[in-house]
Amino acid sequence: MLYNLLVPLSDQFGALNVFRYITFRSIYAFLTALIIAIAVGPAVIRWLTKLKCGQCIHEDVKAHASKAGTPTMGGLLIMFAVLPATLLWADVANPRVWLALLVFTGFGLVGLYDDYLKVCKKQNKGLSAKAKFIGQVFIAALAVFLLLDDPAYSTRLAVPFFKNVQPDLGLLYIPFAVLVMVGASNGVNLTDGLDGLAIVPTVIAAVVFGVFVYVAGNVRMAEYLQVPYVPGVGEITVFCAALLGAGLGFLWFNAYPAQVFMGDVGSLSLGGALGFVAVTAKQELLLVLVGGLFVIETLSVIVQVGYFKMTGGKRIFRMAPLHHHFEMKGIPESKIIIRFWIISVLFALVALSTLKLR
Repeated sequence: MLYNLLVPLSDQFGALNVFRYITFRSIYAFLTALIIAIAVGPAVIRWLTKLKCGQCIHEDVKAHASKAGTPTMGGLLIMFAVLPATLLWADVANPRVWLALLVFTGFGLVGLYDDYLKVCKKQNKGLSAKAKFIGQVFIAALAVFLLLDDPAYSTRLAVPFFKNVQPDLGLLYIPFAVLVMVGASNGVNLTDGLDGLAIVPTVIAAVVFGVFVYVAGNVRMAEYLQVPYVPGVGEITVFCAALLGAGLGFLWFNAYPAQVFMGDVGSLSLGGALGFVAVTAKQELLLVLVGGLFVIETLSVIVQVGYFKMTGGKRIFRMAPLHHHFEMKGIPESKIIIRFWIISVLFALVALSTLKLR
């Protein structure tokens, strides 16, 4: 918004030219979101506590019994920070910014309704898996159709490490892109099981994709680094910066021992947003690397369920997702969290290396 208000005045006031730079606005979007999250966090936590939005703990996870009653739906705090920071510092005339906010908010509302049902019923159940999936697919499909309305948008895939391999999916791209967003959303949701476990890999992914959307939106950099050039996508860097700031602000209260949990309103919105950023930047396959930890956690659930059904009740892991398996083995929660963060950093570095390894 400041870009749209102040840049037209830059001919009269040269100092306002600084608002033309995405890097400048991204820095301040980050700071704005961070300050908002830390400033309003205590009030949001008190409000959620007053509403008795306490988390119910699954009976199988006895180590978390002391966490029962900790306020959930803390993802609202992230939304309260991301939305104003993005609208304030991004070019609001750019349709990709609005699509990013659509996916972020839409997935968040699905998660919010799910959290609301859980809180009201005081049990770890809520919106049915089918209803949740339909809501996610609807929002993701809407975003994809609106993206494809742009004639400059391509249905080709960029394959990491291979500069000349770009298969065109044609109409199959629509379900593929929807799968990317829905899969990312549920991957973050499954990872959100320990204090700070999901938010740090999410902000790491936001940093990596911030780099990629900035490069993809700059024709010279995209050509030099041989990544698909996507006109206008550079503005999504501001959105990624806001995600980073809001995520770190949330971590201020979510770090072990957590004062608040993000709930589905946070995990679904963040995962869906990361999926959309990957899609709009034409780096859909790179999401597997950037979100490698989310992929591992999701696969652990798929493998566990599949093996359980095939063998009539046997398990590979003591409990899924994978972080609970290590908990059941007696590894301290804080050690699991930090080790998983380290794994996320390693995946991020490998993903960034694809900018040169082509």
